[in-house]
Amino acid sequence: MEVLLGYPILRGPIRCDMDVSPHKYLVFNKPYGILSSFTDSDGRPTLAQYIKTPYVYAAGRLDLDSEGLLLLTSDARLRHRITDPRYKVWKTYWVQVERVPTEEALSTLRSGVFLKGKKTRPAKVKRLSSEPCLWPRAVPIRYRKHVPTEWLQIEIREGVNRQIRRMTATVGYPTLRLARVRIGSLYLEHLQPGESREMTKEEVDALYQSCFDH
Repeated sequence: MEVLLGYPILRGPIRCDMDVSPHKYLVFNKPYGILSSFTDSDGRPTLAQYIKTPYVYAAGRLDLDSEGLLLLTSDARLRHRITDPRYKVWKTYWVQVERVPTEEALSTLRSGVFLKGKKTRPAKVKRLSSEPCLWPRAVPIRYRKHVPTEWLQIEIREGVNRQIRRMTATVGYPTLRLARVRIGSLYLEHLQPGESREMTKEEVDALYQSCFDH
């Protein structure tokens, strides 16, 4: 699978040393229907039922109906770099849309679309040659009989609320399923929904490099 191939070669000085760092870094596969927070006044399912490590917070968020890679860390500096659009950290998503987009629609997504009067930054968009190997979803996808779907890989460097869903809807192809598989140099790999693991020192170093070397 293309986006899961290896890690980039590290170059330049290393900025982080986990041997002395007090911080925690967790990779989590957020399931569908779970909030990217630890509390909710409406009683909806949250990260609290999966993550027991204290003092870690999500670096960005995934919407309730989105799935996949969520980084949780006590490192506020790294969280800020990942979430602040000024630093342009790429995030990669696999997106199933209703119907087969035209090349014109894909070109519009790449160049940017207007959401509430503001144009999104250019995105990297391509068709996936086959359906990606994702886990089964607890809540079935809403299919319409005789209406085809297609999978896209979309990479963006900002985080407007429900951005990808709004982008694809704007060009006429509603999103049916959305899973994030990469943040900077960090890949989701083979975690199942609800599973988490600690990042390795090499992953933290690589993520620092991809987030701070601009």
